[in-house]
Amino acid sequence: MDKNSRILVTGAAGFMGSHLVDSLIEQGYKDVHSLDDLSGGYMSNVHSKSIFIKLDLRDKQATAKYIEKIRPQVIFHLAADATEGRSQFTPISCTERNYLAFLYLLVPAIKNGLEKIIVTSSMSVYGSQTPPFDETMPTAPEDIYGVSKAAMEKATKILSKVHKFKYVIIRPHNVYGPGQNLSDPYRNVVGIFINCLLNNKNFYIYGDGTQKRAFSYIDDFTPYIIKSAILKEAEGEIINIGPTEEYTINELADVVLKEFYPDGKIPDNLKPKYVSIRPLEVINAWCTADKAKKILGYHSTIGLAEGIRKMVVWAKEMCEL
Repeated sequence: MDKNSRILVTGAAGFMGSHLVDSLIEQGYKDVHSLDDLSGGYMSNVHSKSIFIKLDLRDKQATAKYIEKIRPQVIFHLAADATEGRSQFTPISCTERNYLAFLYLLVPAIKNGLEKIIVTSSMSVYGSQTPPFDETMPTAPEDIYGVSKAAMEKATKILSKVHKFKYVIIRPHNVYGPGQNLSDPYRNVVGIFINCLLNNKNFYIYGDGTQKRAFSYIDDFTPYIIKSAILKEAEGEIINIGPTEEYTINELADVVLKEFYPDGKIPDNLKPKYVSIRPLEVINAWCTADKAKKILGYHSTIGLAEGIRKMVVWAKEMCEL
């Protein structure tokens, strides 16, 4: 990928997609196309210099026609129905919006000159294996969302062998930060917690809160998904992107409350409440970053407290608009 490559970013009005488009344009990429169905993203996130279209990738004919028109050389695929916890109850919708929509994008792209695709997958493909997860582990998803992402990965590998396009598969780790959809009740616990506090409501912790996760600030993700498209060493690789420092959900809750109420005066009615754990929830999930460090030069620069502080400031400013 070079500065003159014809690039398409899917999910471009969403959180990670919009940050990616912004960075590509800021770095001087001249032909950046973007799409989103606006089911979870906002037009306010769309960069004015990107060539944007509202498009639902489940529309097979419209997607094929669009791809035939723009003929992208490089695709960053970030569009997803990333509602992992809900997917057990909406398996058909999850499969259509993730796996099937992906194939509706990929097949016409192959027919129209695709050179490389960067597929955004998920840590959910590891399931309940023992962390830290590394890329040599088999996929063993515990939920329908993870099944869809694992299927996307496998389809990419198979079709790449047959049709000779390049690919990189990225598995991000709980990315959060300014620009996130705070009203989404299903994705990213950081945003859910902050949204509840903004609305003067307590948030819920499923189970006893001892489950462990790792969290990536958006500025520690975006540069590396771009590098993955540039570096030849990344081609054909699966790469975890995320820090190795894990936190319990209880520890996360404490950090969010501390940053939201820096004076320490936390209203009693806003302290978290505990409810039954969700069906098939993975208890512990975090990854190694050795491969990302070796290939992409990955390192995290913003710790959890600083990242949440930045996100809380942004969220409070948004409420004042």
